[in-house]
Amino acid sequence: MTTVAQRVLLAGFVLLVATGSTDVTLVRADAQRTFLGACYCRAGETLGCTNDLSESECRRRCDEALCDDWFWKERLPCWNWGYGG
Repeated sequence: MTTVAQRVLLAGFVLLVATGSTDVTLVRADAQRTFLGACYCRAGETLGCTNDLSESECRRRCDEALCDDWFWKERLPCWNWGYGG
């Protein structure tokens, strides 16, 4: 049987090894990536869309445009509202 102190030391060692591994570094690099997507803004009865904005840029633009409602679709283009453009 292991004691509590041995378990704590083992957990600390595992964390130390995991922090130094390249896999953890790659995960951190991916977490910093900003995804772009479609930003939809509803003002009155009009729904507009802007492509290739991050969620924070979308929020800022919609606040500046005084949108009644807004939403952001990660990694998707704006819907063209019909067939053929």
